[in-house]
Amino acid sequence: MSLPHTDAPQEGRAADSRLRPTPDYGTLGPGSDLAAGSTPDRASSANNFHLKPFVAIAIGVLAAVLVGNIRSSASVAWHHLADLFAIPTAAPNSPGLAPVPAELARLDHLKPQKQAETLLELAVGNSDGAVDQIASRVNRWQGKVNWSPQLGNLTTAALNSRDLRIRESGIEVELVAYGLTKNSSNLQSLIRDAESDDHARKIWALWALGAMANRGVEPGRVFEVLTAHLRDSDEDSRRWTVEGLALMGTTETVGPLLQAMHDDSSALVRERAACSLAESGLLTKEQRLTAVPQLVLYTDDPSLDAQTHAWAFQALTEITGQHLPQTPGAWRSWYENRAR
Repeated sequence: MSLPHTDAPQEGRAADSRLRPTPDYGTLGPGSDLAAGSTPDRASSANNFHLKPFVAIAIGVLAAVLVGNIRSSASVAWHHLADLFAIPTAAPNSPGLAPVPAELARLDHLKPQKQAETLLELAVGNSDGAVDQIASRVNRWQGKVNWSPQLGNLTTAALNSRDLRIRESGIEVELVAYGLTKNSSNLQSLIRDAESDDHARKIWALWALGAMANRGVEPGRVFEVLTAHLRDSDEDSRRWTVEGLALMGTTETVGPLLQAMHDDSSALVRERAACSLAESGLLTKEQRLTAVPQLVLYTDDPSLDAQTHAWAFQALTEITGQHLPQTPGAWRSWYENRAR
């Protein structure tokens, strides 16, 4: 059964249990909050930016296995295409080898669902040209690609890539699979859903609004809607509002994310805001660096608890790549010397 489009009856959309935010994406590497073995139905996850060290190591290993497996399967996918289309059979990310455009164009012989799955698999495996192929084909996939566990796993892996272009490809495929064309009509439908009394529909809409804004659909309007939902009374709505802001990937979202990390009463929301500033979502490295001065202040802000101080240190490490002692003085000294 295909996912309903946004102009379908509202009760139809609410009844579809697959309309959920992509749950398990976050950071890779030390302190990772990526949970392997996720399912696209879950509206919340076991993501923990504050995992105890031995648990964090285990999760890090699982994350490496997940991404490694997808990269391995991407190589298999490439060789399968090679067999079909007589493409050179060296590994897709071998130095100096890029897909031959004329041969990749023969992907048109595959059904759109298989095109989307294959190209996203290749993109996650860092195959040259796969991201561009997704961008050139995604509009033709509208109404022809359906959400599936396979796409759920691939979009989760894409959102955990260190390459922002691959993350963006994951968002593009996800929107198509959900039947969301990038226009004002669908955006308005999502804004209405974000006010829904149906909790599952609401949090999915908060996620999807960020995805739509990232792809250029009225980001200013989405920013206003999402920042208003940071004041919602329930923790889960504020958490998914933070995730939506992280997906937007615009510089103006850094301020609200910093504020949520500092002021929200929920440790989960503060954690997700810290993770969003550190590495999750679609912010660029340059945009993340603008949060550094405030994060340095957070490391010993007396109004914050010890756990939030620790998240500030971790975010600083991931953003800057500096491995300094987790003391406010060390980070202040580094920042002052850098600013000179």
